[in-house]
Amino acid sequence: MIWFDVLSGVVGALLILLALLAIHTKKLINAILLLSGLSMLAVIAFVLMKAPDVAITEAVIGSGLVTALFVFTLLSTRKEETK
Repeated sequence: MIWFDVLSGVVGALLILLALLAIHTKKLINAILLLSGLSMLAVIAFVLMKAPDVAITEAVIGSGLVTALFVFTLLSTRKEETK
């Protein structure tokens, strides 16, 4: 049981670290990548909490769809700024 507590603590600390890094980064693309990593760590946290349905939903929507939407939006707004 102690390995579970250690692993949960490490995942929790990494979640907080990635969230703070995403807030304080200057480049938007870096913030998007950090938020994607944060979402993938949340998937690991959900698996550790024995919630595989929530983990799959977070992986598909949180990591995949939202990250793609953010990247396409960022690329779209940068193209319009150069015109």
